[in-house]
Amino acid sequence: MNTDASRDAPDDRLPAGTRIGRAALRIVDLDETTAFYRDVVGLGVLDRDGDRAVLGVDGTPLLVLERDPDRPDRGRTDAGLFHTAFRVPSRAALGEALVRVRDRWRLDGPSDHLVSEALYLDDPEGNGVEIYRDRPREEWPVADDGTVRMATEPLDVQGVAAAAGGASAGLVDDAPSGTDVGHVHLEVTSLSAFEAVYVDGIGFEVGMTGPNVRFVAAGGYHHHLGANTWRGRTTPAAGRGIAWFEVVVPDAAAVEAVRDRLDAVAADTDVDVGVEVREDGIAITDDDGIEVHVRPEFA
Repeated sequence: MNTDASRDAPDDRLPAGTRIGRAALRIVDLDETTAFYRDVVGLGVLDRDGDRAVLGVDGTPLLVLERDPDRPDRGRTDAGLFHTAFRVPSRAALGEALVRVRDRWRLDGPSDHLVSEALYLDDPEGNGVEIYRDRPREEWPVADDGTVRMATEPLDVQGVAAAAGGASAGLVDDAPSGTDVGHVHLEVTSLSAFEAVYVDGIGFEVGMTGPNVRFVAAGGYHHHLGANTWRGRTTPAAGRGIAWFEVVVPDAAAVEAVRDRLDAVAADTDVDVGVEVREDGIAITDDDGIEVHVRPEFA
C-alpha cells in the first residue's frame, strides 16, 4: 500500500517513494509477545527460533522481535518508542482489528485524527502499538501553511465496527494484504536534536507541529515519524524496547544523499550522530541512541 505522493523532492529532501520498513523490538518473553502480535495485531509468523521471531503479512516482514532478557527494563527517563503504527488498507480491516482487540486484549484511547482512524494499545511488555487506516488523501485537511492538519478526536467506534459487519462479524485472525508499518513515533529528549538528525540529515520534511511534538514525512504523507517530549525523557535509550527501525528509500543514490547530509550535520553541529556503512545501506545511531537503518528498496 503506497499512499505517498509521486511528486519530486528537493535535493535536500527524501524522495517521495520513501516509506517505513521493518521495526524491531528487544523483549523478554518471546512466546507471549509473538502471540500478541499474531493474535491481536494479526501478523503472521514468518520465521522463529529460540531468540528471534519475524512477523509480517503476505511473506513481507514488518516486525522483528529479539529476545534480550539480560538487557534492563527501559528506565522512566529513557528515550525510546512511543508506538509502532501498523497501517491497514481499509476501514473494514480496521473494524476487523477492533474485533480482535476487544475479544483478545485491551483497547486504549481509540481516536480520529482527521487524516486517519486509529486504535491504541500496549503489547505485553509495554511497547505502544497503533493500528490505523488512512482516509483518502484528498480528504485530508490542510493548514494555511500547506501542511497536513491533524487532531485527536473521539473515534466513531460503532462506525468502525459496522464496517467489519458490526456485532455479527466473526473474528478475522489475519491482517489483510496491504498492511504495513505506516509510521513510527518516538519519545525523544530534544526536538531540536531530532530535527537535526531526521530533517537536516536524513531529509524528512517537517509537517504538523504542536506543543512538544513534531511530525515529519516524505512525499506529502501526514507523518512517517513522530517525536514527542511529553513525558520529559532526559536520557538516551538503553533498556528494552525499540532496537531499530528502517527507512526505505527508492534507490542507492538516495542512501548516499542521506549519508552526505548526515556528514554535514556531524560537522556543523554538536548533535551526536553515528553512521555505519552496511551491505544493504547505512545504520544511523541518533542523539538518543536510537538506531535507524536506511536502505534502498529491494536491498
